Amino acid sequence: MSHFSRRGFLGTAAAAGSTAALGIGPAAAQAYPSRPVTMIVPWGAGGGTDATARIVASILERNLKQPFNVINRTGGSGVVGHQAIASGAPDGYTIGMITVEIAMMHWQGLTELKPDSYTPLALLNEDPPGVQVNSASPYKTIKELADAIKASPPGKLKASGTGQGGIWHLALIGWLMAMGLKADHVAWVPSNGAAPAMTDLAGGGIDIVTCSVPEARAIIEAGKARSLAIMAPARNPQFKDVPTLKEGIGVDYTVGAWRGIAGPKGMPKDVADKLTAELKKVYDSKEYQDFMASRGFGVRWGDADGFAKFMAGSNASMGQAMAGAGLRKT
Repeated sequence: MSHFSRRGFLGTAAAAGSTAALGIGPAAAQAYPSRPVTMIVPWGAGGGTDATARIVASILERNLKQPFNVINRTGGSGVVGHQAIASGAPDGYTIGMITVEIAMMHWQGLTELKPDSYTPLALLNEDPPGVQVNSASPYKTIKELADAIKASPPGKLKASGTGQGGIWHLALIGWLMAMGLKADHVAWVPSNGAAPAMTDLAGGGIDIVTCSVPEARAIIEAGKARSLAIMAPARNPQFKDVPTLKEGIGVDYTVGAWRGIAGPKGMPKDVADKLTAELKKVYDSKEYQDFMASRGFGVRWGDADGFAKFMAGSNASMGQAMAGAGLRKT
């Protein structure tokens, strides 16, 4: 504020006014946002990413006194929406919720977009996958299921949870490889997401679904499925009875889907810094924390630098998993 005040008193009032009108320097940050902001979501309405984006947008809107309009841009396994965020004007009025797929899609040759194609603003969430089975399944523990997988011929057991090469497919592959098995030992049945996969599991069409426990929650609470383990360093407080893989079978394998806010590359630092500070207020708010807890979603904070480092690590691990599975094309 003091820097802006000093600047205002330098030169004539008219010069200061024209500088502010042009949106140059600190005046731009102070005025931001002066009009509605578009928040792009690369995934469909009603899903976890959409729900998370909408609670974030509603709190930003209230705190910053400007509309934050959530727009769903779906298609291309996430490419369309992620491209729309990257292609926006880097002025702070187009931002979006980018997801773990940005660390995966380029390895598959689907896009040239990578985590460093953006201005990172904040990491807000990470969710590990669970291992779900039908409630009528003979496997009551993760050890019983792991032993059955090892004893079964390749391809006999079937799993689902997302599309071919998606995050939950890679989670299964990483787990199988951590147990010393080949990536395709359990057959993968592609689906349009966790919800249809869980419906298929409840109907007996597949044996296993590897998706986050929150995504599986409705079918679990309906008594049609149960979660045997999560691929995380610690149990989810919302699902205290579900052990980690390490607890259940001694396999120290963890992975997670994540969500964060970013803008097009080249955003002004003052605008980006203001958004990061505002997103920290959102993250710390009781409203956000209660919402995420009510959904069973994991919360994880990273500022701009922390988010950039986190994405770089995710990018490297996803590349390794895809290479091991023969899914990597670049």
